[in-house]
Amino acid sequence: MPRKLKTFQTSLGFYDLAIAAPSMKAALEAWGAGSNLFHQGFATETHDPAVIAAAMARPGVVLKRPAGSNRRFAEQSDLPTDLGVENGARKKATSPNKRLSPRISDENARSAAAEFEREEKRRDAERRREEATREKERAKRERAVAKARAALDEAQRKHCAVPRSRARRDREADRGRRHPLAAREAKAVRSASCSAGLIGSR
Repeated sequence: MPRKLKTFQTSLGFYDLAIAAPSMKAALEAWGAGSNLFHQGFATETHDPAVIAAAMARPGVVLKRPAGSNRRFAEQSDLPTDLGVENGARKKATSPNKRLSPRISDENARSAAAEFEREEKRRDAERRREEATREKERAKRERAVAKARAALDEAQRKHCAVPRSRARRDREADRGRRHPLAAREAKAVRSASCSAGLIGSR
């Protein structure tokens, strides 16, 4: 059975954020918080009827409004009109509103909880798609790097083979100059070998 939802609120950057979630942990994950904002005093469960109504209408969806304003929470929000230092900085969560929370029927609570689970599954699926896309891009880059490295190694191998071949020819030519008789004898042996090969092939 889906858990009953609560409404949580925090301030991040230029926005106040609110969400209807079953737990503080779920709210932190939806906000993408890297630390426990509740323990740090930057987030709290809200009892503001207007905030609860907006959040329960879109359970699991992060709603926002300009930081420090009393505007209605929505999925999209403009930046604050007064970008003073105090608005841009993270503020401590205010004490919970003492007004009574709006009474939500059991049917609406179950519906909201089910909607939260659907939204959570959608976020998980979107996160998996993004991870799969990043993995494909990483594998593509690795293949391109390996191909470039192989081409470079082949070019270096060919480049190094040319000087070695030239050096071998130079050494043979040098031996021929220093020992002309031996060179002529080697040439005669090669000619005889070639002639014998031709006669044998006939």
